[in-house]
Amino acid sequence: MKPFCFAKDEIIESKLATSHPLDIGLIRGYAIFDFFRTVGPNPLFLEDYLLRFTNSAKSAHLPLAYSKEDLEQIIHKLIAKNELENGGVRMILTGGISDNFFTPASGDLFLFCEPLSLPSEEKYSKGVKLLPVEYVRPIPKIKTTNYTLPCFLSVDWPSQGAEDVIYHHQGLVSESSRSNIFMVNDGIISTPATHILEGITRKKVMELAANVIVRDIRLDEILVADEVFMTSTTKRIMPITTIGNQVIGTGKPGDQTVSLMAAFENMEKSLLFSSL
Repeated sequence: MKPFCFAKDEIIESKLATSHPLDIGLIRGYAIFDFFRTVGPNPLFLEDYLLRFTNSAKSAHLPLAYSKEDLEQIIHKLIAKNELENGGVRMILTGGISDNFFTPASGDLFLFCEPLSLPSEEKYSKGVKLLPVEYVRPIPKIKTTNYTLPCFLSVDWPSQGAEDVIYHHQGLVSESSRSNIFMVNDGIISTPATHILEGITRKKVMELAANVIVRDIRLDEILVADEVFMTSTTKRIMPITTIGNQVIGTGKPGDQTVSLMAAFENMEKSLLFSSL
């Protein structure tokens, strides 16, 4: 964590940030957040993330005292104050303290700047393994802080050589714990339609690919796909070469995945240069 954060209504030292222990963000796990990267000091896709954050607040019945324009100004001041380069910014809005310690109330807003390391080159060049888990994200349209299950499961991932999980329910795939899923079969790119958080990186990949089909995808068909990859803020585009005990395609990142990885990196570079 960087030395300075925005806490409630001012920029202060991060170590001084506090929240009440009876806030339902803590005792009920009811809060929202969002997270984005910077390219150099420049926030990547900031407008998209702020729109999702403000929409999450509205949908979660949590009052947000700041507009998207206000938040953008705060973010730029905070990045400059922390001299953040190629890092991450985390926005959190807590559930607040209510009379019955259950109903959403007026919570506290926090913004933190964080150092960030992207996955190793080996993961991009060889792909990663996901473990199938039957589960559906609660209130998937809202980016809540409820990641209890994957946090619990993550303890066992290293021993199984896994990067993360892939959620499925009643035979249909939805997403990974912190990433969206894409499948390539016979040159056609598809991504799940239901029970997902609509990721910003997912949106940008769909703009790059231009021919993505959004539909329900069965677990049995994704296991025999030509290519599978996942997308997220902190992973960009990550090839998936194993799901459970099933090798995907050739067991190596596929041509379409590799092409999109390069296109996404080029898009990042163009945004950096255009802001100079």
